Amino acid sequence: MIKCDVLILGAGSVGVPLAKSCAERGLKTIVIEKEASWGRGQNRAAIGGIRATHSDPAKIKICQESIRIVKALQEERGIDLEWRSGGYLFVAYDAEREKSFKDLLVIQKAAGLGIDWISPERVRQLAPGIKREGLLGGTYSPGDGYASPLIVSTTFHRLAMQAGADFRFNERVLSMSDVGGRIVSVKTDKAEYSAATVVNAAGADAAELASLVDLEIPVHPDCHEAGVSEPVARFMEPMLVDIRPDHESGNYYFYQAETGQIVFCITPKPTIWGSDADNTSGFLPLALRRMIELYPRLRNLKVRRTWRGMYPMTPDGLPIVAYPQSHENFLLAVGMCGQGFMLGPGLGEILAQLIVDGKPSEHNAQILDELTLYRKFSGMEMLK
Repeated sequence: MIKCDVLILGAGSVGVPLAKSCAERGLKTIVIEKEASWGRGQNRAAIGGIRATHSDPAKIKICQESIRIVKALQEERGIDLEWRSGGYLFVAYDAEREKSFKDLLVIQKAAGLGIDWISPERVRQLAPGIKREGLLGGTYSPGDGYASPLIVSTTFHRLAMQAGADFRFNERVLSMSDVGGRIVSVKTDKAEYSAATVVNAAGADAAELASLVDLEIPVHPDCHEAGVSEPVARFMEPMLVDIRPDHESGNYYFYQAETGQIVFCITPKPTIWGSDADNTSGFLPLALRRMIELYPRLRNLKVRRTWRGMYPMTPDGLPIVAYPQSHENFLLAVGMCGQGFMLGPGLGEILAQLIVDGKPSEHNAQILDELTLYRKFSGMEMLK
């Protein structure tokens, strides 16, 4: 039996930052990952956005912490993460969207988010060449930004290793044993482990993993595709988000990376449930049609590649961050709904503090209350 303080199941967008935060606090930390290296699940499909602009206070607070951590790594420790504070810009071309965004500002500002409504003229300054006809303005949060998922995740893995975290790859969890409401052992195809805290950070596999101890969690993956263009001279700053749906798709969003490429993604309609990671022939024509309608100058760019990943979804679009009532040492950090890259760094710090102290700080207690496994799961986060 291999013993540790924290056993993290999954070396992805949440598991790797959490390993760093736990190891830096002196906890003996082991990470189990079925793939050959970290980030081989949904993490490698992330497009790089890190925003605190959400419609839910818990996610706002987590991502504010993520932005603080990523900025500090680059600006204070000199680690180039290709981070750029370009901001997020949610544009409005109809009265319904304008009203929704303005109403949401009340919640966002109350949660401490630096955001405001901006005029069509200011939108055009930030995104020269955007479609003028019908533009009513938008909400802009300049503190948000974007970074390289590969470099950020590589950095967290390296820092976790330097702090003493032990990563065990090509190792699959086979079973877990529970006695008296505690996970007492985790058996893999290579070893058996015992830990004071076992963390489920398994992304799209989270529900299957929880079922090993007869725990049902509402996390189901759906498929999304993304793409990247050739690099060009900088012509825009913010991540542009258009949440208007049409008959083929939901929202879509794109930005110009620090290195000049346009990175883009679109939400398919209807939802494509499952874990098929193969590219499709329909994604590129659909995504480019909508992007060029909004931003005509994009029509001359050449697309370098496309890819597909999974969003481990919950019914309301919010993560589940909780100890279940049935297992007092089985910490759930699941259902990131495609936003694990932006939630992971902040969530790692919050959960490491929870593990060390045995209870959340007053500041973080509200986050855990909102993201409990036992909420009603009604509705859907507006800016999902």
